[in-house]
Amino acid sequence: MGKILVLAEKPSVGKELARVLGCRSSANGYISGAKYVVTWSLGHLVTLADPEYYDNKYKKWELETLPMIPKKMETVVIKETAKQYKVVQTLMKSPDISELVIATDAGREGELVARWIIERARFRKPIKRLWISSQTDKAIREGFAALKNASEYDNLYHSALCRAEADWLVGLNVTRALTCKYNAQLSAGRVQTPTLAMIAEREREIKAFKPKPFWELRADLESFAAVFRDKNNQSRILDKAKAEELLTRLNGLSARIESVTKEKKRVPPPLLYDLTELQRDANRKYAFSAKQTLNIMQRLYEFHKLLTYPRTDSRYLSADIVPTLAERLKSIAVGPYRTQAAEILRDAIKPTKRFVDDTKVSDHHAIIPTEQYVDFSVLSSEERKVYDLVVRRFLAALKSDFIYEQTTLKILIGKETFFAKGKIVSSLGWKSTGSDESEDDAEDEADQTLPQVKQGDSLSVKRLELRESKTKPPSRYTEATLLSAMEHPGKFIEDSTMRSVVDKTGGIGTPATRADIIEKLFSASYVERRGKEIFPLSKGMQVVDIVPADLKSPLLTAQWEKALDEISRGKSDRTAFMKKMEKYASALVSEVIASDAVYRHDNLTKNRCPECGNFLLEVNGKKGKMLRCVNRECTYRQSLAAVTNARCPNCHKKLSVSGEGEKKLYSCSCGFRERFEAFNKRLSESRGASNKRDVAEYMQKQRSEAEKAPSAFAQALMEAQKRVEEER
Repeated sequence: MGKILVLAEKPSVGKELARVLGCRSSANGYISGAKYVVTWSLGHLVTLADPEYYDNKYKKWELETLPMIPKKMETVVIKETAKQYKVVQTLMKSPDISELVIATDAGREGELVARWIIERARFRKPIKRLWISSQTDKAIREGFAALKNASEYDNLYHSALCRAEADWLVGLNVTRALTCKYNAQLSAGRVQTPTLAMIAEREREIKAFKPKPFWELRADLESFAAVFRDKNNQSRILDKAKAEELLTRLNGLSARIESVTKEKKRVPPPLLYDLTELQRDANRKYAFSAKQTLNIMQRLYEFHKLLTYPRTDSRYLSADIVPTLAERLKSIAVGPYRTQAAEILRDAIKPTKRFVDDTKVSDHHAIIPTEQYVDFSVLSSEERKVYDLVVRRFLAALKSDFIYEQTTLKILIGKETFFAKGKIVSSLGWKSTGSDESEDDAEDEADQTLPQVKQGDSLSVKRLELRESKTKPPSRYTEATLLSAMEHPGKFIEDSTMRSVVDKTGGIGTPATRADIIEKLFSASYVERRGKEIFPLSKGMQVVDIVPADLKSPLLTAQWEKALDEISRGKSDRTAFMKKMEKYASALVSEVIASDAVYRHDNLTKNRCPECGNFLLEVNGKKGKMLRCVNRECTYRQSLAAVTNARCPNCHKKLSVSGEGEKKLYSCSCGFRERFEAFNKRLSESRGASNKRDVAEYMQKQRSEAEKAPSAFAQALMEAQKRVEEER
């Protein structure tokens, strides 16, 4: 019987699988053992062919060649990783191999990575599938003991294939159409464009917003504060004259307790983390980008093996995980988590529908700790922070409700009504873990301590105060709030029926793709970060105006995801879906070509290209500012300002160098300017002076040490130094 070939998605995962499977003999691109041979891809080794693969006419970007609709979508080996593909292909064709185990990431994209390689290499032997949610030794062994036939995941592969081919048809066709139509490097896509449209719409709301003043009347009583509310229960007074009249009329009056209402409230533990919720909290608390959080999670999952599979959209556990919870608690019962974990273990775990629900788990359960014992010393600061978020949320989910008594006082001053709220905590429950929820706490005003009072009591009013404020515009998106909007974009859709479709299908994109989509918006110069906030740039605002309206709606991607989900469950036909996508891509191209919209290059200079005569664009390249011809067919480039390793003497940032000849100078964003030659000369002299000073300080140090301990060596050193000084 031949050996079993195991195909992992990354070298790091492949090496871990090989270790657990007892493979010890390393070769170029694989590791072999008595029973298994483990190899790996490097992400995708095979991808969909570029347009020019189908026809040479597509080499030149022209409207006349659109739309591009291949009769059959073909795959090609990626040139940059062709060497590793050759290794995998050779192993697959080896007569020593009798079976293959797909061990790529257990998800839609991981399935596509493996299947494209298998199809390209024409592998025809039996295939099994490894499907695990953590990378611990125990999970790997159990996974290999329960391998499934790969055919059980055929529908998942068809879903992944449809997603890739549909994105090719729509994304490449619309991107070419926009680029050719407006002679600018523009791109669009079914997830990228509605996300950009939300950011642009928010910016328009902010620009159109006109702040309005309002006033609140606050009463400082004997030991607490109360706020005026009108008959509509509104605290905001929009009429200044009315607010001042109210203040004058009530000044000097005492207060009387009209009613005391006490209500016991229970707040259940927060749900466990899926990827999107974790990215949201990491951005809110630590300003980590969505991509950064995903990368940290991948390290904690693959390398440290401390957390389960990150790319999940579920916030629940399946019933089969419940027996493992005690062992997971023991693995984290160290440091700041020791007391909480021990307490839960002592009281016994009580699984409830709040966190265990098989119907709400699809491919993977929520993100939780593994049974791997944690060693904090090997974790980076960033890894500690993300790990801490997950562990505290895990502990919180296993704890009891947060219980408190809320007291509401209804107070009369004259005939006007004021309200005061306070709360007394009965049981901290899950809040004792230090976990919090990303939503703002609406009960902030209830945190004051109220005295023991009863109905009819009179209170003196220390002061009545009018506080003026202004209505605020909507906040710009941060990555945290943008992820929320992508997950729940229903409010951007007017049709209530379609709104429910969007919410049920998980919104725009998937937890696994949202981080990359946001990063694409930054790299395309559509938006930029300013602190935590995301600002749309002129290019992005214009793209939203010129793309087909249908492509801007979150409904499109939601409908796609619904169809793809049905394909993955075998309830929908892949061929019918792709026929719709071909027609849709053609319709979008026609709409772009027929449009009378105008795109204006904001970075267009008055300088003309010496090669073709067109105007030049000022762009930010990888090495600094440069001029590039507006004509996409022209290859002319001219450097304007390159970022150097020289540091600004004022703020220590890297300096840019610009200009030619005698006009060449260093500059900094803080305002520092100095001619190139003068700066370098001064820098050279200061380095020389610094070296002489360092030598002098060293010699003085040696003298001091020699004087303290006049050993034979010190004495000789002092005499040598004396002779040197005399010779000078």
